[in-house]
Amino acid sequence: MSERPESPSSTASPDGPANPGSPAGPDSPERNEDVTLDEERRRRRARRVRAHRAAGRVLARPGHLGTLRERLAPLVDASIGNGTGGTAGTGANPAHAVYDLDERVDVYGNGVVAALEERVARLLGTEAAAFFPSGTMAQQVALRCWAGRTGNPAVALHALSHPAVHERDALSQVSGLRPVRLTAEPRLPTAAEVRAFPEPFGTLMLELPLRDAGFVLPTWRELTELVGAARERDAVVHFDGARLWETTVHFGRPLAEIADLADSVYVSFYKSLDGFGGAALAGPASLVEEARTWRHRYGGQIFQQFPTALSALAGLDRELPRLPGYVAQARLVAEALREGLAAAGVPWSRVHPERPHTHEFQVWLPYDADVLAEAAIAQAEETGTLLFDGHWDARGPGLAVTEVGVRGEGLEWSDQDVRAAVADFVARLTGEAGARRG
Repeated sequence: MSERPESPSSTASPDGPANPGSPAGPDSPERNEDVTLDEERRRRRARRVRAHRAAGRVLARPGHLGTLRERLAPLVDASIGNGTGGTAGTGANPAHAVYDLDERVDVYGNGVVAALEERVARLLGTEAAAFFPSGTMAQQVALRCWAGRTGNPAVALHALSHPAVHERDALSQVSGLRPVRLTAEPRLPTAAEVRAFPEPFGTLMLELPLRDAGFVLPTWRELTELVGAARERDAVVHFDGARLWETTVHFGRPLAEIADLADSVYVSFYKSLDGFGGAALAGPASLVEEARTWRHRYGGQIFQQFPTALSALAGLDRELPRLPGYVAQARLVAEALREGLAAAGVPWSRVHPERPHTHEFQVWLPYDADVLAEAAIAQAEETGTLLFDGHWDARGPGLAVTEVGVRGEGLEWSDQDVRAAVADFVARLTGEAGARRG
């Protein structure tokens, strides 16, 4: 799941339309008839961000919530955290600790950018890697290159994959490719579905994990069978590995062994690694060399990219080794959430996956999205604890989903802490829901 806001995909915004006819002020989540829906969303998001920054206890505090000054500071001062009061991100790895700052600055991809590419290739066990300013560009280039080599522009993918949902038909509109959907089920495609697909395709693209389905992964056996089924059809395999970094726990395999299943892999530097942005495409040297040509044609040959490259190197140093611990803690948090919601008497709830595959997962609750958003923000404002820091997406009448992610700050939470926060949240939730009904 590449370049898009960190939120579940849905037409409804978690910070979005509140209950019509309710009183509203500048910070109110409730709707004033004179205020547009976009303005309501903007106000609620701003309020949520303020609550997140001020909260003393959160499960994750990603660096992108910081100010410009805060975001830049960790690259030059090892004593500074991630800029929002926490410890995630590049704080313990200033620029001088990850690269020699007396070296010449990069120009069109040399220097520190080349060093980052070499490191990614080593981590993934590939012949080469190329830096891209965005994952959307990296994947379009990879899939375009493979289409030229296979002679087939059809790309088989999941209906919930990032290119299918979040890129405005870029594969077809920009790159002349033809996406074909293997399945829309909230899981990865199966080997049987690949074998039974009724038309040829040149490339199978797999998003690992599949974010919009709940950050889900197949088992290792399912994945190897899935890749084998594509090979039987003479198709190449490309991994959308924006969050591949954290899959090692679920698969029980090192990154290089996972990446070795595919012909090419894309990884992101700003999601799990908390960098400033950017991505890399890794694979055979000949493919990567061709990709560099297309990167230039797509406008991705940027003059200087050292801030982003340095932040990516810092993320590889700091966050990559910590991801297995985040996954383990996410599983503790998920279990405590499930137990807490049941104990609080919520009529129905779902933590998905029940045992998270990565350090991120979904929570589904039977309430309107704006009711849930208000309860979450109010809890943070009044107690300093923010249990649900993401927005809530409406998925039907009286049903909404949010994403939960666990990073360094979440390691401090015990299961009792989670259950206590759930009890407080549900009390506010039922009060808010009752007030709106009244």
